[in-house]
Amino acid sequence: MQQEQQPANGINIEITEEVAEGSYANLAIITHSHAEFVIDFVNVMPGTPKSKVKSRIIFTPQHAKRFMKALAENVQRYEAANGSIKDLEEVQIPLTFGGPAAQA
Repeated sequence: MQQEQQPANGINIEITEEVAEGSYANLAIITHSHAEFVIDFVNVMPGTPKSKVKSRIIFTPQHAKRFMKALAENVQRYEAANGSIKDLEEVQIPLTFGGPAAQA
């Protein structure tokens, strides 16, 4: 009889089928306050004047820094295995959040 072994201090993480499908995003908008970092993931389609936030993740500053380090480490591993990722030219996208643009 085979038993599943779990590390003594392991965490059992489950994912629903819906979440496992993921959401595509080609834009991330990052804002912060003294207490949190907010990352909004958006799918901007060419030729459409309006896009919706697909997902919002809220981090404490400490978790945002840990996430940044983990992402940088994974990009380095990816590039070591697959070659350098070419950076896109910076694209300026005017952003408005559901209301008229601010005027001075």
